[in-house]
Amino acid sequence: MMSKGTDVRCVGTALYFLPVTTRVPLKFGTETLTSVTCARVCLCVRDRQGRCAAGWGETPLSVQWVWPGALSYEERHRALRLFCTELTGAWAQFTTDGHCLEVGHAFLETRLPEVLKDFNRQRPGREMPWLAALVCCSAFDIALHDAYGMLHHVPVYQTYGPDWMNSDLEAFLSPARDTKVSFAGRYPIDFFRQPPKRRLAAWHLVGGMDPLDAAGENGSKPEDGYPVLLREWIRRDGLYCLKVKLRGNDGAWDYERLVQTGHIAVEEGVLWLTADFNCTVTAPRYVNEILDRLRDKEPRIYGMILYVEQPFPYELDQHNIDVHSVAARKPLFMDESAHDWRMIKRGRELGWTGVALKTCKTQTGALLSLCWAEAHGMGLMVQDLTNPMVAQIPHVLLAAHANTIMGVETNAMQFYPEASRPEEAVHPGLYQRRAGSVDLASISGPGFGYRMQDIKRPLPEPEITTGLFSGI
Repeated sequence: MMSKGTDVRCVGTALYFLPVTTRVPLKFGTETLTSVTCARVCLCVRDRQGRCAAGWGETPLSVQWVWPGALSYEERHRALRLFCTELTGAWAQFTTDGHCLEVGHAFLETRLPEVLKDFNRQRPGREMPWLAALVCCSAFDIALHDAYGMLHHVPVYQTYGPDWMNSDLEAFLSPARDTKVSFAGRYPIDFFRQPPKRRLAAWHLVGGMDPLDAAGENGSKPEDGYPVLLREWIRRDGLYCLKVKLRGNDGAWDYERLVQTGHIAVEEGVLWLTADFNCTVTAPRYVNEILDRLRDKEPRIYGMILYVEQPFPYELDQHNIDVHSVAARKPLFMDESAHDWRMIKRGRELGWTGVALKTCKTQTGALLSLCWAEAHGMGLMVQDLTNPMVAQIPHVLLAAHANTIMGVETNAMQFYPEASRPEEAVHPGLYQRRAGSVDLASISGPGFGYRMQDIKRPLPEPEITTGLFSGI
């Protein structure tokens, strides 16, 4: 790989843990989230001239989503925090130079597998999965991209092209064999929406425990001034896109949940629905029967379903399920399965037609997945990990630059709206949904445009600092 004077390497890191509590519970598959720890990272880079700059990254360590399984919540939670501290040292000691995407890719390909292997060697029978490792790593990787933009005084999305990168996408991606796709001479910027969106349709999450009407309330309604019932949310925020969480193991419940939500949606003027089965389905017939019943008995609701999300277990190598029959009915989007572009390639072979991108799987990985999927004609969506605080900003920026099927999922304001008050004061349009949309107009300046100097959030003492750390 050639080199440029703009290349950087990581020279220091600082890790913070910020706890957040939900106002109402959020069900993920078979588990329920009531609180989350956000990992926030400050990462310093240095260029060849010795100039340094700091960048920021953040992600929720959403235990139930990143690491489903029989281990207790607290054991998994402790392991995620500990792994973040391990990564703090690994990143500070990583000596690869390059553009931020090149450095991030090198870390994901070489160093992260080693750190995870060493970590899991000490945990026989309690091994952390790759998805959890990616999520922990994402805060560091996002901070790397921000730091690169900060050092060069440019929005980082303007740097994903030949003027800044040493290598084209052929160095990172391989096309599917049944296509004429080539990545030679192509860069991420070639696959971005031009110009990027400044307003995005906001998808509201209808959680598995969310009451749809007064009959569904269980007496624990929070008296905090925010809506609880679905109609209240739709009317307050002008929503026209709803994502419906399903069980995936109770066909009757899933069907009725879609029908009940769909009837409210029709009455309230909602335009679009998605059905999220959360990795619990083991046979395409389960999804097909629900979709076919909707088509025959509730055609209006069936027509509103824009896509179906991740019904099947995310370990594609272990669950080699042909899903063409589902995709023949509705676009079928990978979420948890889409660890990286290689898994997307495998998913396409099995019949998946779209990809849900997440910055919590790293900014580097999300960009490469975007490029691979877009080049192969797959649909795109950008989905939330219920991102509060500064985690929201790279998330919505990715959606603004991706050719998503419709807007962006954004639901932190449903589950912990008070958590982002300091950020909301600077970016009100990102933490409020108005007319069914979020507004990115306040994002400006280098890196991800956080405007950290304007955000008045006191931070705890760092959990750990390493290397030549500065810039706080």
